[in-house]
Amino acid sequence: MNQSYETLGVTRDHHVVTVTLDRPSALNAINTTMGRELLDCFESLFWDKDARVVILTGTGQKAFCVGGDLKERQGMTDDAWRDQHVIFEQAAFRLIRCPQPVIAAVEGFAMGGGCELAVLADFIVASETAVFAVPEVTRGIFPGIGGTQMLPRIVGGPFAKEMVYTGRRVPAEEAKAVGLINHLVPAGEAVAKAREIAGMIAQNGPIAVRQAKKAVAWGSEVDLETGMRLSIEAYNITVNTEDRLEGVRAFNERRPPEFQGR
Repeated sequence: MNQSYETLGVTRDHHVVTVTLDRPSALNAINTTMGRELLDCFESLFWDKDARVVILTGTGQKAFCVGGDLKERQGMTDDAWRDQHVIFEQAAFRLIRCPQPVIAAVEGFAMGGGCELAVLADFIVASETAVFAVPEVTRGIFPGIGGTQMLPRIVGGPFAKEMVYTGRRVPAEEAKAVGLINHLVPAGEAVAKAREIAGMIAQNGPIAVRQAKKAVAWGSEVDLETGMRLSIEAYNITVNTEDRLEGVRAFNERRPPEFQGR
């Protein structure tokens, strides 16, 4: 996968890939270049058989990401704005359908499109400095990359509606209380906690983990019987793998399994 980007940092530690939004002077706001690079990065991850977990974070302690770069958007024509947003939309689709589990590690502001990127991940680890908001309506805009769809699924309709309609800022402790984030950690420790969890995931059978993510993601969108059938299909895929044989063999030999993703 291409790891040379202008606005992203991409590093790999064994099977864990960390994608860092890297425009600290703009509080990691998403400009057109970042949108294109996020699209390319997550398209590449779709085909990356070695990657088992992805951490999505931002450079610096002030902000994970403050959303779309309104300075770049100043004076944009309607057509140019829509063209740019198509890039952002496609990047969001690649992120939400990333086959590997994605953990968002949030320090500071996660605002607008930044909040939406975070909730497109599988779950969020945030520090006590984190602040979440979707303030688009306060600028006459709309949360356009999934906030109106993901937030109700995570925190429930009434709280999500309040966030979207008012645009108010939700501090880290409140976000934890309503289930927006999984883990609340001291300032500066979000990435470390995400890496700890990613390491646990990466030790597991990668095919099984990918199938579990697929079953949870698609199963939540269908009726229970269809979801059960999807889960059985996912189960059957893991049966015909070397990893399944290795897992059972390691259990009986009383040793940690060494999964190969085959």
